[in-house]
Amino acid sequence: MPAYDYRCECCDTRFEVTRSFGDTAKAACPSCGASAKRVFTPVGVVFKGSGFHNTDYRKPPMDAASSEKPASDACPSAGSGASCASCPAAD
Repeated sequence: MPAYDYRCECCDTRFEVTRSFGDTAKAACPSCGASAKRVFTPVGVVFKGSGFHNTDYRKPPMDAASSEKPASDACPSAGSGASCASCPAAD
């Protein structure tokens, strides 16, 4: 069962109560018996193992297709929008 931190509205006493998830009863201050409000505290998170960073933010591996050099017989004006006289697309 989880433990929750509470703070008394009257005397500012901080205390911890262990209760079930479904428990909806109001918490009362152990010092004065007044109602208390739940205090939300930050949770320490520890990532162990190979980690999400290594698997989610890794650069994609370079495959052979993207690392190949362009063919030597490729048109020098390819991609520029211009075509040369020897280009078959010039027709």
